[in-house]
Amino acid sequence: MGKDLPESINNSDGPMASGDLSRFVFVEGVSPSMRAVEAVIRELALSEVPVLLLGELGAGKHAIAQRIHEMSRRSTQPFRAVSCATLQPEQLTPTASEETLLWQGTVFLDELADLSTNGQARLLDVLPTVEDHAGLAGGRARFICGRARELELEVKGGRFREDLYYRISGVCLRLPPLRQRREDISLLVGHFLRKYARDFRRPVPLLSAETLQLFQDYSWPGNLHELEDAAKALVALGNESVAMGGLRALLRRPDAAGNGRGSLRQAARAASREAEKELILQVLTRTRWNRRRAAQELQISYKALLYKLKQIGCEYGAS
Repeated sequence: MGKDLPESINNSDGPMASGDLSRFVFVEGVSPSMRAVEAVIRELALSEVPVLLLGELGAGKHAIAQRIHEMSRRSTQPFRAVSCATLQPEQLTPTASEETLLWQGTVFLDELADLSTNGQARLLDVLPTVEDHAGLAGGRARFICGRARELELEVKGGRFREDLYYRISGVCLRLPPLRQRREDISLLVGHFLRKYARDFRRPVPLLSAETLQLFQDYSWPGNLHELEDAAKALVALGNESVAMGGLRALLRRPDAAGNGRGSLRQAARAASREAEKELILQVLTRTRWNRRRAAQELQISYKALLYKLKQIGCEYGAS
């Protein structure tokens, strides 16, 4: 018997420079740790101070940064997310153009320690001073930075500027990993199942009590991203027993964090390939191996079907 999952709150209408906006939706939690984080978010939204978000990979730094922006007086201005590994120092140079990264809105700099030496110098130059925090810093963007590990180690190792560290960490907000906020798992699973049900135009799966308990017990080393991948596989396959066939062994081992996010993704992909093969063969049997009719029924191109048949070793079928 399946179980209905509680509704989650979706508040993500702000603009972003690029990427899949829906992947970074903020979902309000019920756990004490997330309630505390949300209280800080509300306060940060009212100020202009730089913010440093610390949290494991997949813990939701991007979504938190976007939430702060959406609750602030900059909410009608752009929200831009930038990977520091690819950020060029020239992008941090003030210009007269309104298209520059520095113009209004909020900029989320992900993995700040990956910023080059020249980029660190440029960022220090454009960050607002204490006097600027009372206003909108002359039309300049507000900076929110993210990092998966402590920046102090980078500072001590001489890889990150100490003066920049103190400037950007006016407020340091630590995000709890998913294993420390298990009360939120059912909310998050419900949110992700509904999201992908809309995307794939399929019904929202009703999960068994066993599956929900496995989700509660697993340590989720990949945090929200790993949980989302598992929910996506459940919707894409449309069959809980098939989807969980590749995931159950991992989810039954709460302390198997060493297998990491990659192992769970591999299991999901393996289950997905097996279910896809089964579905293709069912449709081909029903259409008496009329591959053009089968492609139409599967809602894929004829060329795509031929490619998939070659992948599964069924390139030639009976007419």
